[in-house]
Amino acid sequence: MRPFSIKTKLGTLVVVSVFITTGLLMIAVRTETELRFITVFSVIATLLITQFVAHSLTAPLDDMNTVARSISHGDYTRRVRGHDRKDELGDLATTINRMADDLEAQDRQRKELVANVSHELRTPIAGLRAVLENVVDGVSAADPETMRTALKQTERLGRLVETLLDLSRLDNGVVPLRARRFEVWPYLSGVLKEANMVASARAGIASGSGSHTRTDVHLHLDVWPPELTGHADPERIHQVVANLIDNAVKHSPPHGRVTVKARRGTGAESLSLEVMDEGPGIPESEWHRVFERFNRGPYTDPAGGAAGGPGGPRPAPPGPGGTDGGTGLGLAIARWAVDLHGGRIGVAESARGCRIQVILPGLSRGQG
Repeated sequence: MRPFSIKTKLGTLVVVSVFITTGLLMIAVRTETELRFITVFSVIATLLITQFVAHSLTAPLDDMNTVARSISHGDYTRRVRGHDRKDELGDLATTINRMADDLEAQDRQRKELVANVSHELRTPIAGLRAVLENVVDGVSAADPETMRTALKQTERLGRLVETLLDLSRLDNGVVPLRARRFEVWPYLSGVLKEANMVASARAGIASGSGSHTRTDVHLHLDVWPPELTGHADPERIHQVVANLIDNAVKHSPPHGRVTVKARRGTGAESLSLEVMDEGPGIPESEWHRVFERFNRGPYTDPAGGAAGGPGGPRPAPPGPGGTDGGTGLGLAIARWAVDLHGGRIGVAESARGCRIQVILPGLSRGQG
């Protein structure tokens, strides 16, 4: 039996009540005090002690009942006080708080899944719609190049519908990773070409996706050696590079340059990827925040203005962490995809603009 358990407290209450009654009776015998006065005093003393012990036991139960009602109505933010008690009620409070933490995490993951799906689906849908509207309106001809762009967006949309369902298992660590060997130059060249084509097709059309429509920014690819190869999941890495390019282009100055750099890493088939822009950069004190989900910060307009997201600007650094009205998930998704590979992503020092570095481990020992 624990020294501070409820059983111990109730037993102590009985013992103390008996001692008080016995003591008062002995006093009555020695002082010849009337028994009725001793009985009244004994009852009052016992009731006071019982009330004190009962309050210490029922107050936490009332708090637990209030928290349980809040949880049943979808409010997972409240917690039970008294979890540091050394009795059964402390254990129960800890269990309820842990349950509330789990429910809050599941609710947050559900909401983030919906936001992730919306964020990832908007871009190919907006690009496909822009291409088709241009064809329908006679702005562009339905030539093979235009149809290939539409087909590529349709194929990517189909892949996203399938793969984004894996986000529901993100925190469980069971998301499938389809890693394979690929040539870096043609792969990244295709990602940059697709980014240019989609931005050109989307220019002038308000997609509401938060994706850029800049066509004045030059995308530059720097891969060395030219025959560089890597080992990763191409679809996941596409999410990383596309989101980094999208954020870098948004915050580039007029006619600026965004450079995608790839080098060989330290391990077999490992890669070091960098995306650099010429924008205002990010203060070092804010580096840890740019990969947080829903970190939407103010969007720095290429012409020099700034516009916050809905609800007004919030104190966050300009640069890749902000968006122009998007969901603030681009870099969070990039970090998730890199973490899935067991790699690292972060803001690196740069003399100008912002530099995001991605390290992919490639083949682990025993693979080949």
